[in-house]
Amino acid sequence: MNDIRYLVLEDGTVHEGYKLGADAESSGEIVFNTSMTGVQEIITDNSYTDQIITFSYPLIGSAGFNFEDSESLLPTAGGVVVREAAEHPSNFRCDENLDQFLKRHGIPGISGVDTRSITKKIRTGGVMKAMITDSSDHDSTVLKIKDSRDATDQVARVSTGTPYISTGVGPRVALLDFGKKENIVRSLNQRGCDVTVLPHDTPAEQILDMKPEGVMLSNGPGNPEDVKVAIETVKGLIGKVPLFGICLGHQLIALAGGAASYKMKFGHRGANHPVKNLLTGKVEITTQNHGYAIDGGSLENTDFEVTHTALNDGSVEGIRHKSAPVFSVQYHPEAAAGPHETSYLYDQFIGMMTTEGGQTNA
Repeated sequence: MNDIRYLVLEDGTVHEGYKLGADAESSGEIVFNTSMTGVQEIITDNSYTDQIITFSYPLIGSAGFNFEDSESLLPTAGGVVVREAAEHPSNFRCDENLDQFLKRHGIPGISGVDTRSITKKIRTGGVMKAMITDSSDHDSTVLKIKDSRDATDQVARVSTGTPYISTGVGPRVALLDFGKKENIVRSLNQRGCDVTVLPHDTPAEQILDMKPEGVMLSNGPGNPEDVKVAIETVKGLIGKVPLFGICLGHQLIALAGGAASYKMKFGHRGANHPVKNLLTGKVEITTQNHGYAIDGGSLENTDFEVTHTALNDGSVEGIRHKSAPVFSVQYHPEAAAGPHETSYLYDQFIGMMTTEGGQTNA
């Protein structure tokens, strides 16, 4: 049996490795994540829809995978690239290894390649398209990659189709699902919130008719400018109900407020990104996963101000409305996996909901 598999990049670079995961071919944008832990949470984060995830850490899956920690029931990542996949994980909660997990979800992967050289290439040249394939006709593969088009419907594919409730005894929260991580719901439930998860295209009028005490905008995949229906929804919510946005939700709030977004050279994906809170002067270590960001200069003539910036590149990491109870962050305060020191933002959202017209101190 031929176990050889190839990772072919858009620029013609070919990496030969070994088959991992599903017996399938996959193409998409190739990105890298620098995390050393939280592999299950990363692969099941639907913000990676259609993307090929390269793990820069050399050994992946040593703790295995279980049936409890996934951030989505049906992961939608395009593929997984690792230096070495742990075949015999060691953890009392382990139910399967990386190869078995990927096969069960139909996700192809490749092992035995130099993931750090791939990471360096992306950092130098920027994100590019790639393909995981068993074909040795690399010229044809490169042509396929260059002929492929970027999808614009990722949010619609990963959002819930119907509303559902995760009950609690506290404030009523409407969560717009753009590809949410389950730990957002868990974080709200842990604070007693009664959460109603809504489809991404739920109009503002319908949300307000529910009389929620607050609205959360989740993370999700793709270009925020493609989610035009959600931008209009946010416009109809600002000033009428407390809003808290995370990652894509943060970008949608900024766009609704009149700001602009841009695609980053290689994005932020990892669990150790330093962010400065401009209001407290403190530096927080954050979990991040995004390829787009908000143009700080475009916020100058809006009703929003910057509250957090990334120390690595100065990009915008948090904003708040100057008068309405609205704030958002580019990173993930629910972590999963990663540091928990920014989880206070959920408590701040609770405070906004229980203090009418409260101003955020993000």
